[in-house]
Amino acid sequence: MSIALFLLTFLFPPRTVSSTALALPSTVATLSPRPVAVSLPVQPVKKAPETLAYRVTATAYWPEVGQTDDNPMETADGSIIPDNHSSKTRWLAVSRDLLSRWGGPFKYGEKVRVTGLANGLDGVYIIHDTMNRRHRHCVDVLVNEQECKGGLEGRWTGIKLQKYAPESPWQAG
Repeated sequence: MSIALFLLTFLFPPRTVSSTALALPSTVATLSPRPVAVSLPVQPVKKAPETLAYRVTATAYWPEVGQTDDNPMETADGSIIPDNHSSKTRWLAVSRDLLSRWGGPFKYGEKVRVTGLANGLDGVYIIHDTMNRRHRHCVDVLVNEQECKGGLEGRWTGIKLQKYAPESPWQAG
């Protein structure tokens, strides 16, 4: 035993406590808990409406190594771009900030309505790809190289992008 511990024990001897001092009084021992009603205000969860529209910048791209990664025919969701693709294929690449895995409102495979592009490009697209991480609030429309060089190449601002909700067929009531 060290000298310091010996001196502490000698100067401050441990006290013994009787077991009766530790027992609870009989009035406390007979009390039992009772249920108490608590009312908490319920706050409604605000969810973004499904028809919310986003204003984005759009460009056109075709699958080549200079515009994509080293495997240009495979998209980020694993889909393979058809060999005879065109603007009629209606595939879309979106910037990361628009994808749900990075906090955005859209998911791969989801249909979106795009309006405000060049003639013939407005319509319903399916999200299959992701743009380079340097882009924010942007979309890329898949076209083929001949279409792009034939006049579909461009950059459009103020494009309206929203989730596609097919209109329900009319039913007699």
